[in-house]
Amino acid sequence: MIPIGPIQATAEALMAKAAIEIPDDYLDGLKRAADAEDGDLSSFVLQAMLQNYEAAKEDRRAMCGDTGCPRWFVKLSNDARVEGGPVALEEALRRATADATRGVPLRPNRVHPLWRTDHNNNVGIGAPEIEYGFEPEPVGEWVDLTTVHKGGLFGTDYRMLFPSDGIEGIKRFYLDSLVAFGKRGLACQPAIIGIGLGGSKDTCMVLGKRAACLRVVGDKNPDPRIAALEEEFKELGNSIGMGAMGFVGKSMVVDCHIEVGYCHTGGMQMSVHAFCLSSRRACARVWSDGRVEHRTDPEWFTPYQRRETVEWQTLPLARSA
Repeated sequence: MIPIGPIQATAEALMAKAAIEIPDDYLDGLKRAADAEDGDLSSFVLQAMLQNYEAAKEDRRAMCGDTGCPRWFVKLSNDARVEGGPVALEEALRRATADATRGVPLRPNRVHPLWRTDHNNNVGIGAPEIEYGFEPEPVGEWVDLTTVHKGGLFGTDYRMLFPSDGIEGIKRFYLDSLVAFGKRGLACQPAIIGIGLGGSKDTCMVLGKRAACLRVVGDKNPDPRIAALEEEFKELGNSIGMGAMGFVGKSMVVDCHIEVGYCHTGGMQMSVHAFCLSSRRACARVWSDGRVEHRTDPEWFTPYQRRETVEWQTLPLARSA
């Protein structure tokens, strides 16, 4: 059984880490963008942000004044049991969010949509969001905790496309979204762009957001045709004449990730999500013996998460086949 104490302590540590430290994969991608950028204002913004990241890490303060909306992605092993059950797990994550809001500190961004009630701790009805996944490997009792601090206002769009729109229709909506993000100040560029294709409207939005937030820079979709689209879309996004924060430049997209889900035969749903210039995520695995293993890659999109079959063979059985 996984003890609840290490879960809450790890969750609090992850909240601080995500707010303060840029993941190495994204930082390296941003440095490459800065090296290639030749737009005056875009170059200025990128260099200023790189300096800001160093200062935040040195001072142990949040890298951006707007710390977004903290959310959780939780993955459990097939054998996992948590002390106190799922209710205790969610209470630990909500308490860690509240404590981190005061301790890091994070900006309390969560209010009631009608009464604007604010508890000043980023906790409320449906907040923080907690999304779940499950995994057959590795065996044993463990829980993965990934926190993402993502802006909660803009940088997201959705459109119902149709099969006849094809790849060209996907490209058009993708470019429409990026131009709107830049011209109207709806996202902080450059960013990891996530694209969700298929599913239903709600799952399409989830696919795109997870593609942006839970895959590292340089990761490629295992379907080579989709991987080729990801590379093409990255280059396409950097060819529209916009750079950091929408200024003239060529550094709109640090990376592009595409995830798909089976959809209705008559539709082709599409969502586009920009993470943000401060890509804030942190992840760790907590084992039943209390061990905690930190890493930067959430490893969310495993073969199991992309499975197409009804049943699933565990890896040991697959190797023996």
